[in-house]
Amino acid sequence: MSRIVVALLWLLHWLPLSLQAPIGRAIGLLLYVIIAPRRRVVHTNLRLCFPELPEAERRALAREHFALAGRSLVERGLAWFAPAERIRRLVRIEGEDRLRQLVEARQPVILLTPHFLGLDLGGTRMAISFDCVSIYARQKDKVIDRWLFHGRSRFGSQVLLRRDESVRASIKAMKDNRPFYYLPDMDNGPEDSIFVPFFGVQAATLSALPRLARLGGAVVVPCFTRMLPGGQGYVVELGEPWADFPGSSVEADTRRMNACIEEAIRTMPAQYYWVHRRFKTRPPGEPKLY
Repeated sequence: MSRIVVALLWLLHWLPLSLQAPIGRAIGLLLYVIIAPRRRVVHTNLRLCFPELPEAERRALAREHFALAGRSLVERGLAWFAPAERIRRLVRIEGEDRLRQLVEARQPVILLTPHFLGLDLGGTRMAISFDCVSIYARQKDKVIDRWLFHGRSRFGSQVLLRRDESVRASIKAMKDNRPFYYLPDMDNGPEDSIFVPFFGVQAATLSALPRLARLGGAVVVPCFTRMLPGGQGYVVELGEPWADFPGSSVEADTRRMNACIEEAIRTMPAQYYWVHRRFKTRPPGEPKLY
């Protein structure tokens, strides 16, 4: 089955983005209907994070999320198969010169990269312009694993680390002048996490960002990939380097990270990775939410 999926993505990647986008949306809306467990996760997340919205608006937001998730699935073929020239045309980087100045000054950089649906194409576009380091989680399906790894490493000289080697090796890579493409916003359980608010809900959150910044002497640069409507492409938005980070409190620094991610989500709420059980780990004594 996975080989069929890869073959379909290869075929679809030849189409212009203006045709891929509606095909992806249709697939996503079909998945909304047939994958009930993930649909329930999305509805729960949106109810927790946007309690102020009427139920009808949250349901419309959930459907739009699945439509965009379908797009991200179909358009992943571009990350795996399209030449660099085409990806450059489809995905532009805002703030590239600012990041390049940091790299040329040999300033270690952590790219704070939350799980937006355009993440893979954004990462591929960044790899065309910069040799980066990132953490790669192996996939159970060997065929999909091979192509995911290929998509993330086929341009430039990228370093993909296992989770068990991430801290020391990532610091070394940053000091070797590689921006660290870092995704710290998933619920990985209580280990190495603390509870801080995310949309007002206590969420188990990795607290490694201030530690990595301190040990690596790195600045943190927000990095968000935005999907544009239809065939207009994508934008990788690189923000200003954070001032006064890390601070004196790991908890305050982790709260700042979540607040930054939350602010970005509010500008494109359908594009965050809501199918993930972000509030799976609960503080002691609290009931499960899923």
